[in-house]
Amino acid sequence: MLKRTGFATPEDMAKVLPSEARLSCGAVAVLECFQNIPCNPCATSCPRHAIKEFVDINDTPSFDEDLCNGCAICVANCPGLAIFVVDETYSPDEALVKLPYEFMPLPAAGDEVLAVNRAGEVIGHARVVRVQNPSAFDRTAVIHVAVPKALGREVRFIKLEGPNHAE
Repeated sequence: MLKRTGFATPEDMAKVLPSEARLSCGAVAVLECFQNIPCNPCATSCPRHAIKEFVDINDTPSFDEDLCNGCAICVANCPGLAIFVVDETYSPDEALVKLPYEFMPLPAAGDEVLAVNRAGEVIGHARVVRVQNPSAFDRTAVIHVAVPKALGREVRFIKLEGPNHAE
């Protein structure tokens, strides 16, 4: 349970994960927002209106997965860092995960990093494919990482490794 552990359980995820059919069609956002709090930047930033306008600003987001193209604008605009994009069609062996990142230094395309799950556990390796950090993202970069396909639904952060990064 989220309130007890601090991270989403498989039961929590079943409520917000896009359908298998949609996941097989390409990049799509996963809104891991489980608590009713006054927040709506995801809805106001979505250019395709896939995240519906809130009736009550305290509600959790309502999402139309078929309108989402995985652009990741919502990822950068979520103050709770609770939105990710998963593309299970990235390659035959890898999924692409777009995740928010607010630390320095930023990784660079080509960097090998550690893949971290919701519980903060290292679960594998990832390769940074792209770093988006335009000023419009207001200091929240969006890091695109390629991970083994089996980890695409689990990787939610990265840990930099190597001599230039603190362990």
